[in-house]
Amino acid sequence: MNSFIALFVFLMLGTAAAFQRAAVMQKARVQMSLESAPKKAAAAALAALTTFSAISPAFAITRDELRSLDYLQVKGTGLANRCPEVGGTGSDTFVVGLNKQLVDVCIEPKVFQVAEEKSSKKGEAKKEFVNTKLMTRQTYSLDGISGSIGAGADGKLVFTEEDGIDYAATTVQTPGGERVPFLFTVKELVAKASSTGNSIAPGFQFGGSFTVPSYRTGLFLDPKGRGMTTGYDMAVALPGLQSGTEGDAELFKENNKVFDVLKGKIEFEVNKVNAADGEIGGVFVSTQPSDTDMGAKEPKTILLKGVFYGRVADK
Repeated sequence: MNSFIALFVFLMLGTAAAFQRAAVMQKARVQMSLESAPKKAAAAALAALTTFSAISPAFAITRDELRSLDYLQVKGTGLANRCPEVGGTGSDTFVVGLNKQLVDVCIEPKVFQVAEEKSSKKGEAKKEFVNTKLMTRQTYSLDGISGSIGAGADGKLVFTEEDGIDYAATTVQTPGGERVPFLFTVKELVAKASSTGNSIAPGFQFGGSFTVPSYRTGLFLDPKGRGMTTGYDMAVALPGLQSGTEGDAELFKENNKVFDVLKGKIEFEVNKVNAADGEIGGVFVSTQPSDTDMGAKEPKTILLKGVFYGRVADK
C-alpha cells in the first residue's frame, strides 16, 4: 500500500513538472513572438511599400504615384489598366486659356452592357441593356490620349482628339452565353461643352460623337479563307456551290467582306478639378456599335460607363 502511494505521488510530481516545463516553454515562445512582432511588421510594411501591394486596385492612386512605379511593380497588378485620381481637394475651378491641349487622357470602363431584345408579358418585343461578363484581360482602357482644347465660335469649350492609344479590342459575354466583340474607341472625337465659358469646375459637362472603325482589318481571313483584300472571294469546295454569287442571299454577306466604319457617342461629366496641376476627372457614358464580323451580321449597341482622367497643359 505504501509503495502504491509512493508511486502515485511520484507520477503526480512528474506530471506537474512536465506541465510546468511546458508552461515555461510556451511563455518563452510567446515572449519571443512578441519581441519579433515589430520586426516582422516593419518588414511587411517595407515589402508593401516597395511592391505593388501598397497600392492595390482597391485604393486610389494619383498620377505621380503611378509614374513613380517601375515595370515590375506594375506587372500583373492591373494598375496599367487603371486611370489615376485627381490630386488636391478636387473642388477647384480651372480657366482654359489660349493654346491649350488636353493630355494624358485616360478612359476606363467600369460597366459593360449590351442591348438585347426581350419579350414582355404581353408578347411585345423591346430592347433593354443587360449586364455582361468581361472576357478580356485588363487591357481595355484607353490611355495617353491628347488633343487641343479651347473655345469654339459659339463660346463653348471644344476638345478634339488627335493622338494616343484610342482603341482597345474588347469582348464581353451576355447572360445567354453569347460573346460580343467590339472595338472600344474614341477615334476622331469632337467633344463640345454643354454651356458657354472657358472655365472647368465640378459639374462641367462635355461630349460628342466619334468614329468606330471595323473590329477586323482588311487582311483578316475567316475560317474558310475568305477575306476582303486577301484570301478567297467565296467558300471553296461544296460550300462554294451555295455562294452569294449563285443567288444565295444568306451567304452573300459572308462572302462580301467589308470594312465598316460606324459612329458612337460619349458624354463626360467632371466631378474633380485640381487647378494647380491642371487635372480634371469624372465619369463618362458611351454608346457605340459592336463588331459586324466584316459586314456579315448586324452590330449590337454597347453601353459603357466608367471614369476618366485628363490634364490641361500648354501646347
